[in-house]
Amino acid sequence: MPVLEQAPLTPRQGEGETAVLGRLSTLDRFLPLWIGLAMAAGLGLGALIPSLNDWLDKLQVGTVSLPIAAGLLLMMYPVLAKVRYEDIGRMSHDGVSDRHFFGVSLFLSWLVGPALMFALAWLLLADQPAYRTGVIIVGLARCIAMVLVWNDIARGDRERAAVLVVFNALFQVVAYSLLGYFYLTLLPGWLGLDTQGFQPGIWEIARTVLIFLGIPLAAGFLTRRIGLKRRGRDWYEQRFIPRIAPITLYGLLFTIVLLFAIQGDKITSRPLDVARIALPLLAYFAVMWLAGFGAGRLMRMPYAQTASLAFTVASNDFELAIAVAVGVFGATSGQALAGVVGPLIEVPVLVSLVYVALWASRRLRWPEPRGGVAPSSPTTQAAGEGAVEA
Repeated sequence: MPVLEQAPLTPRQGEGETAVLGRLSTLDRFLPLWIGLAMAAGLGLGALIPSLNDWLDKLQVGTVSLPIAAGLLLMMYPVLAKVRYEDIGRMSHDGVSDRHFFGVSLFLSWLVGPALMFALAWLLLADQPAYRTGVIIVGLARCIAMVLVWNDIARGDRERAAVLVVFNALFQVVAYSLLGYFYLTLLPGWLGLDTQGFQPGIWEIARTVLIFLGIPLAAGFLTRRIGLKRRGRDWYEQRFIPRIAPITLYGLLFTIVLLFAIQGDKITSRPLDVARIALPLLAYFAVMWLAGFGAGRLMRMPYAQTASLAFTVASNDFELAIAVAVGVFGATSGQALAGVVGPLIEVPVLVSLVYVALWASRRLRWPEPRGGVAPSSPTTQAAGEGAVEA
């Protein structure tokens, strides 16, 4: 998800629930509105220029037109330039077992999450194979950007969340195509499910991931490494990142306009399809967040680590999902439409879950981290200022 300018966290105790939206930038706060306007603009553009699809086909390489490919790459690069790769291993000694924390997070993210989305997709979209496949593609992509925003606003553990973001970004380059092949081809065959021909090969998925995640990941890593070395962290995060951050949103909206322009007839003739696609996504967010939060409580983690666990397992990388859906199935596919619906839902749902987390931080009893302060204290909030300069 796009990560734009975020208002700094303030050290006033007890103001968390009333200031959640205030901590998001204007662009992020109204992200569903911008996406809705981009969808409407795309439908209008498609009606005004019926030959747009033919023009995009002339600029096509494989199944992806070059303009859409440019939009997808623009979405990913600023996100990956923000990731604090250098912060790996700098976690504080707060008495929480890193082995248990990361073990549970990776188990929920990479085993439970994809399986849950697979089940929800087949349960709620059994008669819509293209949308079903697109939703499963969303469930395979772990969030590598917006989760940092939710984590900081909810006063989660920034250091552990940063490590998980880096791991997910690197692991997806290797594992995403294998998981896609398993859930879209192998598992349906083993269960005797009729995929109606929607069985992409492992190389098709791997090639798309390498292009639309591997290239911007390498570019983002090198940009950050060179920027920090030559100009320092303050310049990089306070001046450079804010300049490139809006590119993610512009790339996302540009891609949505084109996708809806070329899918206009399909969308206007079946307006309830968007609502149907949203159902498994909504159920997935709720179940995964509750699973992460519940696991933290059962393991008696302090609030900060519990919140980080919940938000990292509940968030998904819609940029990658859209790129894979378009790259493998094409821009006019139902899979691409399903990927686009994702970010329309994420912001209101995750903001609501931030409210739930902050409520729980005040109403439930939490063990204090060893050698630290309670996560709801003014000191902890102040330490979070400027956590996400994007």
